Amino acid sequence: MAMTTRMPLIAGNWKMNLDHLQAVAFVQKLHWTLKDAGHDHSTVEVAVFPPFTDLRTVQTLLDADKIPFGLGAQDLSTHDSGAYTGEISGAFLSKLDARYVIIGHSERREYHAEGDDVVAAKVQAALRHGLVPVICVGETSDDLEKFGASAVPVAQLRAALEGVAADADIVVAYEPVWAIGSGQAATPDQAQDVCAKLRDVVAEVLDADAAARTRVLYGGSVKAANIAGFMREPDVDGALVGGASLLVDEFSSIIRFQKHVGV
Repeated sequence: MAMTTRMPLIAGNWKMNLDHLQAVAFVQKLHWTLKDAGHDHSTVEVAVFPPFTDLRTVQTLLDADKIPFGLGAQDLSTHDSGAYTGEISGAFLSKLDARYVIIGHSERREYHAEGDDVVAAKVQAALRHGLVPVICVGETSDDLEKFGASAVPVAQLRAALEGVAADADIVVAYEPVWAIGSGQAATPDQAQDVCAKLRDVVAEVLDADAAARTRVLYGGSVKAANIAGFMREPDVDGALVGGASLLVDEFSSIIRFQKHVGV
């Protein structure tokens, strides 16, 4: 399946960084940097995932200045409303014009003990409110040694897609946990192998059309220096960028990966 049939998505996960004032300054500078570089937003989609407290401010800025970035949240509740102190409903995110929400990120799985059942419930919660779930899957170094490449992320994705309609709009993000923050990314060949298997899961659980249109991202120590190698692979449709998305020049270079791959 050729990458050219799916618009690449470069997403910046800011994690617990940047308050709402810092987020405004960052988005403005990123927009100006891309504009000065002649970036074509019709060929590469850019999305930012700020902390919850920044969402309203960033949304207002994007609307007011007509900045063509997608807006996403870093998590959501399995519940739509009720006595769930500290939880954030998908209904609230939808009212903020968020398009995306990250679900099952490795840090949520590790630090908040979110298992496959919780991830699947959150996928359903996102879809109920018209949000596009960015379903994160990946393996630790122990998983890799014990089960081999792709076994754990394939199983995680299969569980997350339980009950999802074939026409649902989803994004899948492969994040090798062993690579995150280590400075050692997977090789493009490794990323391609796992991403291809994840696309096969989408085809098996949903259908071939869903697999053809679903964007599969790579996330794991993505940098301007290595993004081109990943984007040459046919089943890698973009990147979920962590630490590098907090540096304007670095993130803008990642977004403009096409200048490196010659497309």
